[in-house]
Amino acid sequence: MEVKAPKKHWKSKLHEVIYGTHTPAGKMFDIILLVVILYSVIIVMLESIPAIDSKYHSFLNVSEWVVTILFTIEYILRIICIKRPSRYIFSFFGIVDLLSTIPKYLSFFVVGSQYITAFRALRLLRVFRILKLVRFVGESNNLLRALKASRTKIFVFIFFILIISILLGTIMYMVEGPQNGFNSIPHSVYWTIVTLTTVGYGDISPQTGLGQVIATVIMIIGYGIIAVPTGIVTAEYSTQLQKKDQKEDDAEQHCPNCNAHIVMIDARYCRKCGTQLRED
Repeated sequence: MEVKAPKKHWKSKLHEVIYGTHTPAGKMFDIILLVVILYSVIIVMLESIPAIDSKYHSFLNVSEWVVTILFTIEYILRIICIKRPSRYIFSFFGIVDLLSTIPKYLSFFVVGSQYITAFRALRLLRVFRILKLVRFVGESNNLLRALKASRTKIFVFIFFILIISILLGTIMYMVEGPQNGFNSIPHSVYWTIVTLTTVGYGDISPQTGLGQVIATVIMIIGYGIIAVPTGIVTAEYSTQLQKKDQKEDDAEQHCPNCNAHIVMIDARYCRKCGTQLRED
């Protein structure tokens, strides 16, 4: 006897589209959101250029209204389809979504262009929506876990670099002195950090022979230092990939309703029958 899949509520379907990425509808929603976010960021950038804003102000204004309305609809739908709306409303992305949307509506209630200009600055928060694009990268979670796992090593490395910078900066202050631009130890430490990171602004440069020798050593150390944090993160990233592969091999998950194989370990709904697999 064939077991009929339970009929999903419209909120469940909407939740699957908006918050899920394992279905065709969810992927299409993410692609559309990606395009709108990128377009909104481009509008914000173009509006900051006086020549373009004065020439295409009407077009940019209409475009901004379209983007604002789409973001408003998205914001409302995200609240409607989730069981605990407060989790989204008070989350980082929820606050950014709200603050990056309301300034356009505030222009109806605020009289005076000088005040509207102040509120327009809030729309720059829309740029932070581009952080949502991280979820379009399939391996982003592994990278985040690798960074989290290696945070202690990275902290120790940065602390070591800070100590080296203070020591070498102090030495350069003693060797060069204020007469050659090294006016203080903090100023010399600044030069050391700039040199270690291979930036080399050129606003300060050693004039004595000993100072130039020390600067050469610092530059060589700087090139060697670049590889250290990369190696730390790469090693942890490889470890995370191995753990993920082992976990997928050891844990074969199946839907309790239709017995379909669960492709994504963190899936909330079954890709075949739509049965809820875990709570939000």
